Amino acid sequence: MSPQSRRTSSQAHRRSARHSARPASGRALGGYHLVEALIAGWRPLQRLDVDGFALLRSRGITRRANSAVAVDAPSDDASLLAAVERIEGLLAMTGEQACFRVLDVHGPEALDGLLAARGYDATGHSTLLELPLDRARTAAPHPSAEIRTGALDEDWFEAAWSLAPRDGDDARATMHDILAGTPSVQVLLRSNGNGNGNGNGNGNGNGNGDDVDGGGGAPVAVGRAALVEAGRGTAAILNMIAVDPQRRREGLGRAVSQTLLAIAAVQGADLALLEVEQDNAPAAALYQGLGFHPRGSYHYRKQAGAPPTPDS
Repeated sequence: MSPQSRRTSSQAHRRSARHSARPASGRALGGYHLVEALIAGWRPLQRLDVDGFALLRSRGITRRANSAVAVDAPSDDASLLAAVERIEGLLAMTGEQACFRVLDVHGPEALDGLLAARGYDATGHSTLLELPLDRARTAAPHPSAEIRTGALDEDWFEAAWSLAPRDGDDARATMHDILAGTPSVQVLLRSNGNGNGNGNGNGNGNGNGDDVDGGGGAPVAVGRAALVEAGRGTAAILNMIAVDPQRRREGLGRAVSQTLLAIAAVQGADLALLEVEQDNAPAAALYQGLGFHPRGSYHYRKQAGAPPTPDS
């Protein structure tokens, strides 16, 4: 058997073992299924499978959709190095720097050290949070929330873009295409227009997001929960939760998140997942208050310096 055949056979054996150990529900995802769920929740425009890595590309918009992540990568040093070098070479042909997403819940264990030794910088340290969903115990949706399910709703996207725009010439179109890639629950809260933090005329936020309505007011908060296959269950991947900067600390983020969780549970999701940057203490406190607990962590390794030219 050739070295390539042995490597392919070994990867197939590992993949088969992971699939056979698939959990009975989405509440206890193994590393392989967790990685695939995270990819599906923020689906890139292009995916190329390279030696056990998923190489994700989306016109350079967001690191999540423009990085390589180990799905079934080889664990031996020589094969892992060869895979990394191949990814570097593919990206160098288009003048891009390599970026890897390194998760502590899924190997290979040697990947982070290998990238560090090759001069990659660590950035974007984040925590993965999870929450088992029980429809009977999930808080009720906010009474004034505008809720869409399924395909990307254009009105919701306009509101989301107004609250969380991205830089770049192709950013708007790219974000639209990324968000349209996966069925989701989309939630929108609008201001009722009276300018008061609690809707009672005293200007103080009460933490319940009461100063909103479902009419034609300006968007003040949005959120999204992508519904993806996760083992034998369905996971809700929460993202795009954004609040008008002038309306923060009024409970709007909590109202959006609770609504997303409630509708996702009704849609059949039995697990919620989200990612929060480790230096975002207010967001971490919000999600912990909703019952989320850490599932693991990840960071990115970005190739340092100018990318090598194809003929170097």
